[in-house]
Amino acid sequence: MSGNSKRENREIPPASEPHRPERLANASGGKANANAVGKSDGSIVLTKSANNVATEATAEPTEGRGPAEKNVEPASSLRTPSRTTRESRGLFGVREAARQGRKLKFTALLHHVSEDCLREAFYHLKKSAAVGVDGVTWQDYEQDLEARLTDLHGRIHRGAYRARPSRRVWIPKPDGRQRPIGIAALEDKIVQQAVLWVLQAIYEQDFLGFSYGFRPSRGCHQALDALTVAIGTRQVNWVLDADLRGFFDTINHDWLIKFLEHRIGDQRVLRLIRKWLTAGVSEDGEWSETTVGTPQGAVISPLLANVFLHYVFDLWIEWWRKHQARGDVVVVRYADDFVIGFEHHQEAQACLEALGQRLAQFGLQLHADKTRLIEFGRYAIYRRRKRNEGRPETFDFLGFTHYCAKRRQTGWFVVKRLSSRKRLLRTLAAIKDQLRRRMHCSLGENGRWLGRVVQGWLNYHAIPGNSARLSQFLQAVKQLWLQSLRRRSQTGCIRWNWARFARLVAHYLPTPQILHPSPFARFHARFQARAV
Repeated sequence: MSGNSKRENREIPPASEPHRPERLANASGGKANANAVGKSDGSIVLTKSANNVATEATAEPTEGRGPAEKNVEPASSLRTPSRTTRESRGLFGVREAARQGRKLKFTALLHHVSEDCLREAFYHLKKSAAVGVDGVTWQDYEQDLEARLTDLHGRIHRGAYRARPSRRVWIPKPDGRQRPIGIAALEDKIVQQAVLWVLQAIYEQDFLGFSYGFRPSRGCHQALDALTVAIGTRQVNWVLDADLRGFFDTINHDWLIKFLEHRIGDQRVLRLIRKWLTAGVSEDGEWSETTVGTPQGAVISPLLANVFLHYVFDLWIEWWRKHQARGDVVVVRYADDFVIGFEHHQEAQACLEALGQRLAQFGLQLHADKTRLIEFGRYAIYRRRKRNEGRPETFDFLGFTHYCAKRRQTGWFVVKRLSSRKRLLRTLAAIKDQLRRRMHCSLGENGRWLGRVVQGWLNYHAIPGNSARLSQFLQAVKQLWLQSLRRRSQTGCIRWNWARFARLVAHYLPTPQILHPSPFARFHARFQARAV
């Protein structure tokens, strides 16, 4: 997320060539990359630090020269089932080469997918994850692990590896529809995780600063902080809250491979990706072909989605605001959900129209019901009151409702955020359903389960200014639990009242408290730490 920078006289790429993202990058004179590190506006854009242990290993040069003669052999890394630490795979050189050469194409990458890398990928997977069409669990695969990994490594490098179809399951969406989820086979998860680490070393150097979704050391709260800081400090008067319709299900495979070929020249890696894209899905034992989209739930899907949107949206909007906009333009994107702030209404309308045309060229379209252009910003309250139009509209982003407000002491403009009412009610409905299903479980078992659920919700929503929603959520959970306890016995031999129930709540349910700092404090602290 960043604002406009100083214009330069450079050629504007013609509209007839929207599919050449490298032309767009050249047209901006490389300033898209500068924007990613906060060069054009250090007070807003997060600079990108070197990848830490969450992306690559801490000790890189294990693939270099061996120890000198008569030196003690280095101890091999321990085979611990850790999902947070990975040993070195020699990706330091890949990362540095990608950083120095923005147009460099990597022609030899598959050798990084070694047996050690596959072993780390296996231990990185969740042990309790759902099984795919193969029916193999994590515990089953761990038996005779070394022989299995040796066989898998051999099949990958001689081209005999075959991807299995994803097992399709459906989960309900907030609008009443169902979202398809693809669960890959265990071996596919292992290989995808290993390839993901290799590709991350390259594309983390290319992704722009306003992209936050599914990236190492970035998350929802970083995106929320960046958006709050941008609206509060920049000349933002209009906000475009946009969402793509069925994005993961409509990704064009041909375009995705073309985008990957800008950086990936190793055809063996591209063939692996094609196998995953075309493996199909299996539902109730029936196989169906997939010609578009990537299965949601696959390990590699978030990175492929980010690569697709990097070329389709990120580079385009970066070029557009530098060469078409005259006022401030700020952007924050998390996966297929993004918010764009504008200073001028005419530019907001022009961008919305151009964005629709841009997405249509790649088989995407904006969700009509979830895409809105609203008046929002520091002057929105005053201007709408002057026109007798009531309070400014609100918008939802990453589970929080954003609205315009003023500080009581100073009267200055501030962006307030509350937990989305729709999400809160949906969570309470899910808890009520689970309590009904767990009616015959013991009090201790239900209490521990409910405590974990409540604590997880509070950890995400405990932001400054959201105390009322936290208390409202906890009180609703208490009422649901008490109703469930009162229905456990029809004889009435155990009478649950609020006084008796309060002791149970104090033992199992956490107390709501604000856990996250102010967006300005945390955002600027991260920026200063990365700039050092």
